[in-house]
Amino acid sequence: MFKKLSAIIAVFALLSSCSNVSNDSNAKKEDVLRANLDTTANPADDFFQYATGGWVAKNPIPGDQTSWGIGPLVQEELYKRLQIINENAAKKNATSGIDQKIAAFWLSGMDTNAIEQVGLTPLRPEIDLINNAQNAQELMNVVAHLHTIGVGALFSDGPSQDEMNSEVMSYHLYQGGLGLPNRDYYFNTDERTVKIRNAYPSYVATIFQLMGNDSNTAKTKAAAVIALETKLAKSCRTLEALRDPHANYNKMSVAAFQKISPSLQWTKLLTAMGANHIDTVIVGQPEFYKAMDKLVTTENIQTLKDYMDFHLVKTFAAYLPKAFVNANFNFYSKMIRGAKDQKPRWKRIIDHEEGVMGEALGQLFAKEFFNEKAKKRYEDMVENVRNAYKVRMEKLTWMNDSTRQKAMKKLAAITKKVGYPDKWKDFSSMEIKKGAYVSNIISANTWWNNYEMNKLGKPVDRTEWDMTPQTYNAYYNPSNNEIVLPAGIFTVPGFRDEELDDALVYGYSAASTIGHEITHGFDDEGRQFDEKGNMVDWWTKEDGVEFNKRADVLVQQFNKMVVVDTLHIKGKQTLGENLADLGGILIGLDAFKQTETYKKNEKLNGFTPLQRYFLGYALGWLYTVRQEELANRVLTDVHSPAKFRVNGPFPNVPEFYEAFNVKPGNKMYLPDSLRVRLW
Repeated sequence: MFKKLSAIIAVFALLSSCSNVSNDSNAKKEDVLRANLDTTANPADDFFQYATGGWVAKNPIPGDQTSWGIGPLVQEELYKRLQIINENAAKKNATSGIDQKIAAFWLSGMDTNAIEQVGLTPLRPEIDLINNAQNAQELMNVVAHLHTIGVGALFSDGPSQDEMNSEVMSYHLYQGGLGLPNRDYYFNTDERTVKIRNAYPSYVATIFQLMGNDSNTAKTKAAAVIALETKLAKSCRTLEALRDPHANYNKMSVAAFQKISPSLQWTKLLTAMGANHIDTVIVGQPEFYKAMDKLVTTENIQTLKDYMDFHLVKTFAAYLPKAFVNANFNFYSKMIRGAKDQKPRWKRIIDHEEGVMGEALGQLFAKEFFNEKAKKRYEDMVENVRNAYKVRMEKLTWMNDSTRQKAMKKLAAITKKVGYPDKWKDFSSMEIKKGAYVSNIISANTWWNNYEMNKLGKPVDRTEWDMTPQTYNAYYNPSNNEIVLPAGIFTVPGFRDEELDDALVYGYSAASTIGHEITHGFDDEGRQFDEKGNMVDWWTKEDGVEFNKRADVLVQQFNKMVVVDTLHIKGKQTLGENLADLGGILIGLDAFKQTETYKKNEKLNGFTPLQRYFLGYALGWLYTVRQEELANRVLTDVHSPAKFRVNGPFPNVPEFYEAFNVKPGNKMYLPDSLRVRLW
């Protein structure tokens, strides 16, 4: 929940030049910040339009994308690089090692003739297990098996660090089992959500028809499955409610959990899922399991079987014959997110490969595309931002010394991981073979289930990464009190790292990534964890009240922002990310002020260093997004859309007013009394 998992993250790190860069290293390149401007817009009224509008006007969204911007541009280059890695592996005909696995996965995914010929045959063992079950408990045994191969039927589960004791890996149980993105899609009454909900039965029925049912039977099954999911959804918490770590932490013995869900044999189910020899579980939403217990024991058994059949096939639809792939795309990507066309198959295979063994690819990628000089630049930048944060904490007037000292202790303890892991995962026991593509996916999912479950009862490996070097993302992990910055997070497409001036880089990377992730350690959720990663209240009561009071100012600001149609940003749902954005901008700027570039205050291409800092930050959110995707994100994402990640926090930054002459009457002007005063 603390990771920046949104696909809208707009920065990557390919530290050699992209394909659109001239081979002449002495060629004069156009200033990317100036090239993107819409000079007809007033930066004091709509800074996002001013900073990015020129680019947006010239770059329509491709049909196979739901959004387009700086990130996807680098992703295009990334796809090409990973394609070469896969094709080279295929040429080697290796019989073991990373090259063998990469080649086998690539070739099985690209062999569409074989995929069409085998059809649903690779899933037949699971389908038979479902159909042969005679009662609720036998069906739950099948559910347990489905979880081991990556099908999250009825609920969600998995090992992760105990929020109250970060040295221990505990088994967590969460709400889940829905076919629509979250509970709001089953109940919201706005036009867009109703349209999606009305289209859902047709998609579910299509899956049943592709499984061999006639149209009437398929419609009947679909209606019953959706009614079952709706019952599950009623017992699910909202996305906003899921942001309270204390309310979603309920540690209990397995025996106590059995009393919440008395009809199901949980000791056997846990063992079947691979959670062996555990005596306690952490239940996120106990009321969900109480409702699920009742549903499983009272629902028509055929409906339960149909539900499992549907979720089995839906989960693996992207790896099945074309008819399944198209049905899955038409509903989830086209209907919900607004995509017009599917990506080329080779790109989809790379996406799938990233999910199952991306770190294996990462070993080859890191060797080629992230040098030690770049690694040091950003490691040093992390320390510059950390030091700036320390100074700002020392000057806070609303925080008392007791809380301040603990905050500074936590800040000093944050571990930084930059570029790529020092220790790579061992994929040698993952079986990837030439043959049915979906079988390789199931094999990989099974490997991952065993890998994760094997962590139970063992010390936490704090060196592990949850992202690959080539990932276009970054995250803060509260249980490890760490920031993880993959190689993919730092580069501007078309430019080598050394070609980027400090003002741009501090806005682009120090603010939107490094400062952002560090601030997650002190946002509305992260502040509830101590320097060791334990969920402990280290704040005085007075400081906690004051924090919430000041953070609520940001909640109210974002609540007023309309994204599309009548859909407003949910200020509470997005609070953590909005706080991290604002904190990142403030702390990144403090760090930038210590550089020679800022102190010299020399203009570059007509802009002062301060102006380039804000433009550099906006460059990280250079995006245009389809209306459907915007609406989907309002309902499902804890991040605000790109435009609001720029125009939202800037009015709270005093230096922004100075840089762009923002005055009363301008749309981005906020009276001093209405600005957020937190960090």
